[in-house]
Amino acid sequence: MDLRKITETYSVTPQIEPSDVATLAGMGVKTLICNRPDAENPAPLQAAAMQAEAEAHGIDFIFNPFQGHTMTQDHVDEQRDALADAEGPVVGYCASGNRCTVVWAFGAAGHVPVDEIIALATSYGYPFEQLRPALEAAATRNLG
Repeated sequence: MDLRKITETYSVTPQIEPSDVATLAGMGVKTLICNRPDAENPAPLQAAAMQAEAEAHGIDFIFNPFQGHTMTQDHVDEQRDALADAEGPVVGYCASGNRCTVVWAFGAAGHVPVDEIIALATSYGYPFEQLRPALEAAATRNLG
């Protein structure tokens, strides 16, 4: 597991294993968000299996799957609401952590400066500069 701290309460990681859930619980994680569609994973890593493991450890599980080209405002809203409603630290996972960062970024734009979002994402190897125009539009929408 390779946790990448996005905010004080939100981290992202590439795909986790069921055995990682106990570690997350031990770290105090309260919510686990899967942004990876089941079609990308074998059965032991699909949402139902991960949800059962999370719930067995007292962690809320949210399944908010999408691929980069299928992300909608509904995905952004669901991720933002999950983060706002969480009663403690949240971890989002997908194939690389990029998707979890993108969906957060679109919800955070306007509340977090776009330059800061791009710098943070870049520090983890996620090239967000090409998202600048869309993030700036999201910032306007989020503040409007």
